[in-house]
Amino acid sequence: MSTRPRWDEGLPARRLERVREAEVPPAGTWPLTVPAVAQVLAHGLDLARCTVLVGENGSGKSTLVEALAMAAGMNAEGGSTGALHRTHASESPLDEWLRVVRDPGAPRWGYFVRAETMHGLFTYLDTSRAESPWSRDPLFHTLSHGESFVALLGTKRFRGEGLFVMDEPEAGLSFSAQLHLVAELAEMARRPRTQVVIATHSPVLAAIPGAHLLELGEHGIRPSAWDELDVVAHHRGFLDDPRRYLRHVLDDLEG
Repeated sequence: MSTRPRWDEGLPARRLERVREAEVPPAGTWPLTVPAVAQVLAHGLDLARCTVLVGENGSGKSTLVEALAMAAGMNAEGGSTGALHRTHASESPLDEWLRVVRDPGAPRWGYFVRAETMHGLFTYLDTSRAESPWSRDPLFHTLSHGESFVALLGTKRFRGEGLFVMDEPEAGLSFSAQLHLVAELAEMARRPRTQVVIATHSPVLAAIPGAHLLELGEHGIRPSAWDELDVVAHHRGFLDDPRRYLRHVLDDLEG
């Protein structure tokens, strides 16, 4: 795992912590029922120049990166700071209870990409392109999902400084495309005053060099090394012996 960056490095999101005056509902109310969310509200969450959240479905990864993006001023459905496009409100109120602690002089610009709302984001971008004769964006809906995401990474939105938040960006990406994404994210994290935070199920993305890995689960949140992650162990085990995993579901169907 990487060492913590210094306070003078201009990180846009040094820490995520509870707003003291925020009125938080009782402990048995969602999303406080998620251990990782309860832990962040109680103790805050320190973020590195590149932070990767991993864990099972329902562990709180998406809820936390969504709250981070919204608390930093980004649109809940993806896009840059201040974007306003909207289709269906499904986000939790967690961002209302949290604040982003920035380094002095850190940029306030950021961009949020989430797998489940990328179709709406691409619709918004294609519409904006049609209204702007100076846009150099491709027509995202003429590309496959994976091609659209790779094309989005190639735009100027991802070339500058700021906070880049991604929720399960591996969705729709081939193995080679995930390797390309790892290279892109590693390069972004090396820029001054730039920070990357992602939530993923992919052991490939979790292997970003120097990333601070956080594993979420019933235990809450804990730092981890790559080869100690459950997702890595499960992928290794499956590739070594697929039948050992498949028999638990296929035997039930065959029976």
